[in-house]
Amino acid sequence: MPERCIDTDRPAVTVVEITDPTTANQGIELLDQDAVQLTSNPFRARRIIVRLEGGVVVYHSTNHPIRTRTKTQQGLLAYVTFSPRAKGTVNGLPIRPELMLAVEPETEVLFVTDAGHESISILLPLADIRAHLFVRHREGNSRTPRGVETLQAEEAMVRRLFDWGIRLVRTAELQPSLFNGRKEVRTAAQIEMVEMLLSTLSATTDFEATRADDLRQSQTFIVKAAEDYALSHTDGHVYVGDLCRAAATSERALEYAFKNVMGLTPVAYLTRLRLHRVRRALLAATHGSATVSALALEWGFWHFGDFSRAYKDCFGELPSETLQRTPAGAVRQTALSA
Repeated sequence: MPERCIDTDRPAVTVVEITDPTTANQGIELLDQDAVQLTSNPFRARRIIVRLEGGVVVYHSTNHPIRTRTKTQQGLLAYVTFSPRAKGTVNGLPIRPELMLAVEPETEVLFVTDAGHESISILLPLADIRAHLFVRHREGNSRTPRGVETLQAEEAMVRRLFDWGIRLVRTAELQPSLFNGRKEVRTAAQIEMVEMLLSTLSATTDFEATRADDLRQSQTFIVKAAEDYALSHTDGHVYVGDLCRAAATSERALEYAFKNVMGLTPVAYLTRLRLHRVRRALLAATHGSATVSALALEWGFWHFGDFSRAYKDCFGELPSETLQRTPAGAVRQTALSA
């Protein structure tokens, strides 16, 4: 597999303010991210990206309960730690202060997080990790993750890595000139980052799930299977029985799974998911290229009055208002240089 090179032509420090979950994928070239807000409060998320010499540190926070499906790009390993106050699940497992994730390139992770969520992600080309270990004669000290691996260590060890990431992004935000145009600083930070990461990984063990964890994971797989089915069948009505067959489960189990994982019924969540897809299409439409009714029909909304009310409840504006404006206010990306 060819390695994907991190774009070194971009500014070293970028701050992205997101006020619309349907635009969450904008502002970073290293991840594919699909987001759905789970309540109707005004949405706000923040992302700080610090590009070093080969690796990237990404800080993410949100004020809103949200479901994200996030996938790393080709050739990039991802290691994720969370704030001690973070609440939610990752592939069904509850987020805990002693946990961290190791994610294989091009692997999707399903996050369901509560308001106040904060995380630090370290993205590294696989070749860089191998080169670092080879130079230090430590080739046997680390292994490449397969899929999504949930690891655990002493809480203080994981917290140390998270705190290092927080200090880096805050320093970069306040003093971007330290990183922009300063290869020697980025290189030093890169070396420190890798050493800190490998030190933490050397103290981790595989996470041992409880029966409650296993149940939550199985419910997450049910939700994901139902969501995948709904997204692939937008040309007609999708009934609860269809979702049950797609997820190989009973209606009662489907209901419990959605309530426990998303906090919504299957119908309520999938309606919200389709509303997000309509909004994304409205924001992408050029003047005169689409109508609200056509896009609503495309995503299975047949009663336009009910659709407009649900859309406004979710996003705070009518679909016609979305179509009439540009998405400039949804994402504000600032490349810091001074």
